[in-house]
Amino acid sequence: MSTPVTLYPESTRGRADYGWLQANYSFSFGAYYDQERLHFGALRVLNDDTVAPAAGFDWHPHRNMEIITIPLSGHLQHRDSMGHTAVIGPGEVQVMSAGTGVYHSEFNASAEHPVSLLQIWILPERQNVAPRYDQIRLPQPSADMITVVGPRDNGGLSWIHQQAWITLAHPAAGQTLTYPMKQSKNGLYLFVIEGTVYAAEQELNRRDALGCERMDALNIRAATNSRLLLIEVPLLTLTGS
Repeated sequence: MSTPVTLYPESTRGRADYGWLQANYSFSFGAYYDQERLHFGALRVLNDDTVAPAAGFDWHPHRNMEIITIPLSGHLQHRDSMGHTAVIGPGEVQVMSAGTGVYHSEFNASAEHPVSLLQIWILPERQNVAPRYDQIRLPQPSADMITVVGPRDNGGLSWIHQQAWITLAHPAAGQTLTYPMKQSKNGLYLFVIEGTVYAAEQELNRRDALGCERMDALNIRAATNSRLLLIEVPLLTLTGS
């Protein structure tokens, strides 16, 4: 049986220019709506944002969502209603379970330089959990795959309330990686942060993505030095989206 795959070219993402924010949306978000791009299983949001100096997302609420923020360049100032105040930058990942409800703000910590980040929202397997915050520092970049987030007590530098895994990798040109699925009923969303790779007979370049279903493993060959984000999630069907 062939593996169902869907290629999502960078050029097909939703886009928004708010002046202070340049946003690229992998899935429907805000004013961007595409009936065919509502989610990938439990992966609801993958936003690729650039925030202008001294600007940011003002105080706003979240509820029943697992939120993961990965800074790519620059530094982000975080504050939340749980009492956390922190600055995160490249080499760090922020993990927040909104659960019963949390307010937070995210601002560019620099008055001179933009900040670039990826924000991931994953639907939880449990509703109305106690909100929590975590901030982790990643190991030095390497060609090996690093499991950044997983289910609680099941692999990852941090955890969320879902049978989902977030993995980062920095393969060198010519290297082949194999991602083994943790659960056979899950799907895998491969997002190329930088570089060019080949997977499932598809060429993927910077910011291209590939959604894979019904597979045991995915082989990825790097044509150039690359940086990859892999998100394994349950293949949920959403209603009322």
